[in-house]
Amino acid sequence: MKIAIIGAGNMGGATARGLAKGSIVATSDIYVSNPSTPKLKALKAEFPEINTTTDNVEAASAADMVVLAVKPWKVVEVLDQIKPHLDYKRQAVASMVGGLGIAQLSEWLDKGDGILPATYLIIPNTAIATMSSMTFIASARSTEAQDTLLVDVFNELGEAMLVDEGLIPAGTSLASCGIAYALRYIRAAMEGGVELGFRADDAKRIVMQTLRGAADILAANGSHPEAEIDRVTTPGGLTIKGLNAMETAGFTPSVIEGLRASTKR
Repeated sequence: MKIAIIGAGNMGGATARGLAKGSIVATSDIYVSNPSTPKLKALKAEFPEINTTTDNVEAASAADMVVLAVKPWKVVEVLDQIKPHLDYKRQAVASMVGGLGIAQLSEWLDKGDGILPATYLIIPNTAIATMSSMTFIASARSTEAQDTLLVDVFNELGEAMLVDEGLIPAGTSLASCGIAYALRYIRAAMEGGVELGFRADDAKRIVMQTLRGAADILAANGSHPEAEIDRVTTPGGLTIKGLNAMETAGFTPSVIEGLRASTKR
């Protein structure tokens, strides 16, 4: 499978790096285009076998799947460049552009002959560069084999989930925006750790490992978070005092309100 990524910014570059670290897509089958060269040179320095170019048509023409990873206001311009050179019978088109739905993308892909490609929305988060992304995929006009292959590709880069398009905004809030929310918790816990006497770097190390451990426990046991909380919460103990203080300060409602806010357009 040959993949072209149009745009080497934060998400496009992270995706290219993640794909290059995987085994399903050969590094020599990854094509990345970008209007300026510094980001392409950085990619090439890390992964010499990646194909880089400033020509969007060159990248798109070589691929089985073309992934749009550009700013929303650049989508139409890019599609106008590459659309005449795409063969919809053999090439699929995917978008990582936030807020762009399949219906709108399909309208912009229409060449006027009624033929449209298999079309995807792919919403990873920036942890895709370290093969730790939570990626949501919605599709239209695709085959089961195409869906399976794409999910396999992104499962190798973390975990992927095929969802109805209507769940994409919620998935974005939980996983894409959620990276920032998790990092904000880490920062807050670091500050608390410093107040309690640890150096900032040591506090960061402690909090990061604690979060890894919490996630690993849930994955290993398949349990509900509250069940694991109960295991470490003794009557009159320190943990319940801390949890109740956090809830009094609005911890859970604040998280939920943040998620709700980030799904609004």
